[in-house]
This record gives sequence, structure tokens and C-alpha cells, in this order.
Amino acid sequence: MSAGPLAGRGILITRPAEQSEGLAAVVEAQGGNAILFPALAIAPPENTRALAHAIGNLRDYDLIIFISPTSVERVWPFILERHGDWPHGFALAAVGQGTARALASYGAGTVLVSAVGADSESLLDLPALRELVGKHILIVRGEGGREMLADTLRQRGATVAYAEAYRRVKPLADARPLLALWRRNAIQAVTVTSREIVANLFELLGQEGAELLRATPLFAMHERIAAAARDRGVTTVIVTPPGDAGLVAGLLDWYSVRHD
Repeated sequence: MSAGPLAGRGILITRPAEQSEGLAAVVEAQGGNAILFPALAIAPPENTRALAHAIGNLRDYDLIIFISPTSVERVWPFILERHGDWPHGFALAAVGQGTARALASYGAGTVLVSAVGADSESLLDLPALRELVGKHILIVRGEGGREMLADTLRQRGATVAYAEAYRRVKPLADARPLLALWRRNAIQAVTVTSREIVANLFELLGQEGAELLRATPLFAMHERIAAAARDRGVTTVIVTPPGDAGLVAGLLDWYSVRHD
């Protein structure tokens, strides 16, 4: 076992079950104890017909923007059904390097993506998205979410449509085993990757768990997520760089100087 800053520390991983393996592996490789408690689940969209229609008409769009790796993974079966393979010749953009990597893993070509940020604001800062008069843009995302990206693209002259490829839902979960670990001081840090996860955690944990959560250092990969945690009374919130690597880097930095 590693003797580094995470050695023997319990790190709570709250992202969806199918997305937790990579982060858990890195935490374990650093000597930490990865504790999985998915506080978000990914479900099919309510209206798959609308999604299939949008994917069948990709050539109507000048640019297709993918919001997250999940948006890529969830839309892929519809791509296969309608096109047989990744349809080439489309201009693609991604929010964050993780989304760009997901596109590349499915055989997509060149992807417009920010090199310095992993949010919609960073994508919108790119020169290619400043003048969009007459352009038709499709945003592939989950149901709901922020409207800022679409609103800004419209302000710049684009016509924007959505292809909603999944839903984020609160899972059914028994928090009692997790609370037992917390009472034994076996959880030293919590990682969260969305505001929905913060909200779901407080609902799933109940009153006692909420107090334990508020007293435990929480690591969030964006200031918006951190603000959601602070608003609910979490005492110590650390903003990390984006992605699994950013979360682990934040954990390592924090515990390299804090050992209590």
C-alpha cells in the first residue's frame, strides 16, 4: 500500500455507479480506501423518439456540441441505429477534455474543445464560437441542466436545438452501512461531481448523515458545485481541477499538508 497522503483514508465516491470505477482505482492506487455510494443514476430519456429524430437529422446542423462523456455514451446506440457508424463530415465540439476523449474513443474526428477549462464558459471563449449568425447547432445533453450555453449561442446568432440523451435521477440507496462507516471515522473526504449529487446526498443521508457530511471535507471539481455544498452548510469545501485526475490532485494536495 502507498504511504502517500491518502494512505488509509476513506474517500467517498458519489458519482453514478458506471462512472466510479476509474476514480476508485486511482484513489486505491494512492493508498486510499475508495467507498462507493452512488448519489446519482443515469436513466434513458423520457422521449426516445425525439432523440432518435434529432440523431437521424444530424445533417441539418452546422455544429454538434456534446455536453459530457455520458452524452456521448448514451447517444451512441442511436448513432449506430441511424447511421451504422460514427457519421463523418460533421463539425463537433465538446465541453471538457473528458467529453472530447469520449468522442475520440468512438471514432469521431476533429473536436473543438477548450484546452484550459471543462465548462460551457470555456467552450464559449473559443474564437470559433464568437460569430454564429445563420448557424444551426445541436446540443446533446441530459434532460434539464443549465440554459446558459444555448442562450449565449442564440445571442451570437445561432439557431439551437437539443437532443436529450439521458436523465439524471436520484437512486434508491440504503445509507445505513455508509453511516456506520462514518460513525467509525472511516470516511475522511467526500468527492462530488455535480450539484445534483450534492442535493441527492443530503436527501439520501437523512438528518444524521447530513450533519456528518457537513463536517467532512468535500472536494468538488467546479466552483458551482462547491457553492451548492456551501449553501447546504458544508464547512470545508475544496475546489479541484476538473476530471478524475483533478479530484485526485486536489485530495493529494490537501492531505499532503493536512493529516487530521
